[in-house]
Amino acid sequence: MALFDITKVRIAGISACVPKQVIRVEDSVKSADYDSSNFAEKTGIKSAHISNEYTASDLCYNAAEKLINDLEWNKTDVGALFFVSQHPDYILPATSCILQERLGLSRECYAIDISLGCSGWVYGLSSVAAILSQGGIKKALLLVGDARKRALCEFDPLFGYAGTVTALEYTGNESDRFTFHFGTDGSGYDAIIIPDGGSRNPVTLKSFDMEDVDGKKVHRLQTRMKGMDVFAFGISVAPKSIKKIVEFSGKQISDYDYFILHQANLMMNEKIRKKLQLDSDKVPYSLTEFGNTSSASIPLTILTQTRGKVEKKETNWIACGFGVGLSWGTVAFTTKNLVLSNLIEL
Repeated sequence: MALFDITKVRIAGISACVPKQVIRVEDSVKSADYDSSNFAEKTGIKSAHISNEYTASDLCYNAAEKLINDLEWNKTDVGALFFVSQHPDYILPATSCILQERLGLSRECYAIDISLGCSGWVYGLSSVAAILSQGGIKKALLLVGDARKRALCEFDPLFGYAGTVTALEYTGNESDRFTFHFGTDGSGYDAIIIPDGGSRNPVTLKSFDMEDVDGKKVHRLQTRMKGMDVFAFGISVAPKSIKKIVEFSGKQISDYDYFILHQANLMMNEKIRKKLQLDSDKVPYSLTEFGNTSSASIPLTILTQTRGKVEKKETNWIACGFGVGLSWGTVAFTTKNLVLSNLIEL
């Protein structure tokens, strides 16, 4: 069972960057030929930040520069950089290598890409924490983001762009603890998929033929989703995973101050919240303003919805990401003296 603790590491700070361009869901729903009735009510999304110019790495780079400055870190002390995204700059090389040079980090920096979506921040967090816990590397950056418009319908009201950075550091203190739970169900690999463009189905002229998928015209290089399958998956695995974390930690669910869910859509997340009998003020949302920002949604929600409330006091968190893969991950952790940077609009 993928249920374990990692100690001696803490989150030092979080930053985020989004494009300045904002689309109103009301307009994009009409442009995409969606059934506009009840869309905002069901998804909770009113707007999203998008761009035809910036990549996920551009947004993460700007967020990283901001956070390094706010933490007053020396770049030579950053020993590891993880980049989590399903939209890298190139097929190769790894985007993390490009970001190492762009940020001016040491050539002895450990740099690696992780290809995950909705659960990506939690998986990335476990990877960074595991390396730091050994004490050889003292400081690391977890860059998580997606900028995916080119892989979607021209006007898709569900998704937005964001790049985030989470800074972690080795403390040597056993009381600094992360508790993780992970799961995977590859039988649902096609529930959220871009069919063509990989080695299994290379790009051909037919990749650009438009197909009708649930009333939307998309080609085979654009994301398609089995909405009901994803909904059933999310409301099943997320509550169970959170309960396992709470039980494993020897705590009560009431001991936690915030539950940060992947910002899938309002209907799904409210179903999860009610299953767990959580107070609404403990489950903040960023999707209203930013849409579904994939792997970036958890740190973006922490930053935009709790900044000014949690920095100085000890705060207990549970975060749960679930989606494409199908994959899920949950983490429980505590922060204090947390740096939350101002949101950057690029």
